[in-house]
Amino acid sequence: MALLSVKDACISYGGALLLDHIHLNIERNERVCLLGRNGSGKTTLMKLINGEITPDSGAVSRGQGLATARLDQEIPAGITGPVFDIVTSGLAAQGRLLADYHHAGALLADRHGDDPRLMARLARLGQQLDAENGWGIHRQADLIITRMQLPAEAEFATLSTGLKRRTMLARALVAGPDILMLDEPTNHLDIDAITWLEDFLAAYGGTSVIVTHDRRLVQKLASRIIEIDRGRLLDWPCDYATFLARKEESLAMEEKQNQLFDKKLSIEEAWLRQGVKARRTRDQGRVNSLLKMRARRRQRQEQPGGVKMLLSAGQRSGDLVIAAEQVGYHFPGQQLIRDFSTAIMRRDRVGIIGPNGCGKTTLLRLLLGERVPSQGRIRLGTNLEVVYFDQTRDQLDAERTVFDNVADGNETVTINGAAQHVIGYLRKFLFTPEQARAKVKSLSGGERCRLLLARLFTRTVNVLVLDEPTNDLDIETLELLEELLFEFKGTLLLVSHDRAFLNNVVTSTLVFSGQGKIEEFVGGYDDWLRQREIPIPQAGKKLSPKPLPRPRPATVKMSFKEERELEALPPRLERLEAEKDRLCRSLADPGFYRDTGGEVAAARARLKELEEELGAAYQRWVYLEERKTTAPAAGK
Repeated sequence: MALLSVKDACISYGGALLLDHIHLNIERNERVCLLGRNGSGKTTLMKLINGEITPDSGAVSRGQGLATARLDQEIPAGITGPVFDIVTSGLAAQGRLLADYHHAGALLADRHGDDPRLMARLARLGQQLDAENGWGIHRQADLIITRMQLPAEAEFATLSTGLKRRTMLARALVAGPDILMLDEPTNHLDIDAITWLEDFLAAYGGTSVIVTHDRRLVQKLASRIIEIDRGRLLDWPCDYATFLARKEESLAMEEKQNQLFDKKLSIEEAWLRQGVKARRTRDQGRVNSLLKMRARRRQRQEQPGGVKMLLSAGQRSGDLVIAAEQVGYHFPGQQLIRDFSTAIMRRDRVGIIGPNGCGKTTLLRLLLGERVPSQGRIRLGTNLEVVYFDQTRDQLDAERTVFDNVADGNETVTINGAAQHVIGYLRKFLFTPEQARAKVKSLSGGERCRLLLARLFTRTVNVLVLDEPTNDLDIETLELLEELLFEFKGTLLLVSHDRAFLNNVVTSTLVFSGQGKIEEFVGGYDDWLRQREIPIPQAGKKLSPKPLPRPRPATVKMSFKEERELEALPPRLERLEAEKDRLCRSLADPGFYRDTGGEVAAARARLKELEEELGAAYQRWVYLEERKTTAPAAGK
């Protein structure tokens, strides 16, 4: 017998039906992944299952004594108190009793048992727990806190985002729900925490319903996929890879059927326009059939269009984009980055991985020259046009409209030299004209993410920096963004916890491996895993991968001549880059071409020489830096 059944349910919010005569049964021990576009009704369906809302029509049948719990995608504001209290608050009155007993016991232990009043209070609370069969629940709460590796006495407000979400998950689990619902549980978690969550849910014995954009998590967990498509529920009892293949076949079949139907309808319309013959009594059945076909065509919901993103390409940057030399950065009492060196060249696609709080965003700010390193130095290349996607989305003004956030008071935006009206441009990011006039504060997380992309992509760019861009985006938009980045001709710096996104986009990876060390690897997330020395650690522990073995110069001590050459290379590179920059500015000035053609030809020839000379110098610099870092210490 199903735990819960939804029969012919409809829900709307004043417009078209969000959920249109849906039917759904949820059985025991299922792991259901709920997919669909942003705004398609996934969270609404979860609220319906959880009993938070009722359908406009239809019915929801719940098994006797059914317990459900839902973890929202955002951490509720205003939650305070120790972790133990937050977890046991999922038990209502019994939870408050448990929290009182727990804290009385902890306080008595601090006083070494020497407080008669406190001992009496603890005894009274113990009697209440006896009367209400609370000891089993107490053991359940302790077990969940232990399994989820939570600091029971820590203040909730002081926890990292990952621990806060884990605490909220423990609160949902403590009552032993028959159906556990998780809405985007990987948002703002680092990769270690996501891996822990995957393993936990894979071993979880109950029924779970999960909304997520994390394709790796769907592939690992889903025993059944429910897709919300144009108000309908499509049931796919299979894993994610099989779902993708069947979904493609289904859409192709739907398109073919629609084409055949439209062809038949056009033939019948042409027949009707012939006039008198169509109105004969013996042909009235054909006329009625045509009227039904028209009604069916009006009711058809077309497959909605996807986001249409386009980057405005900037001028070509220099070959070197960013060079870091022995960079360190620290706060008082904390070394975030230690002895970090790298060279990022034009068209590199660099991913950045590490635990929450390790310094990934700080590293981006350092590489862009927005912060000064405590040690070492950062050198930026020439002609850089940087666009930065900030994970906090502070570039959006919540009190201004969607329209104004993109256009800053203008009626048009310019994309690759072509002017577009703002309303039409926003349509490409799935914003209706009504949404364009709404304030940003009314948008969902996914809509804000799309809006920030729309705003940033109006600017010319040759260095694109994305700090956690995948939070709140649906899978379809993520895949479109991947295609855009694949075609991007500039340089990409990407901070992300989305493992599939990293695999599909980046060509190298910088990994925070603990104690401020950053190591560089070839390829994306899976490539990094193959190069690691140890398996993925538990959440909260340091990452300790092993770099990919790559050809290195022999570990022979550098000669005196090579040491002097290495010292001279950075200033030489700066001079060459400065000369190249001056030539580029001259060649971009129309007045320069009023002079003799010989001077223009000489400038172009010199620019070509400079590019070749710079390329060779950078290769030599990288080679000598490798020699320097692998050479044995003196006397060994």
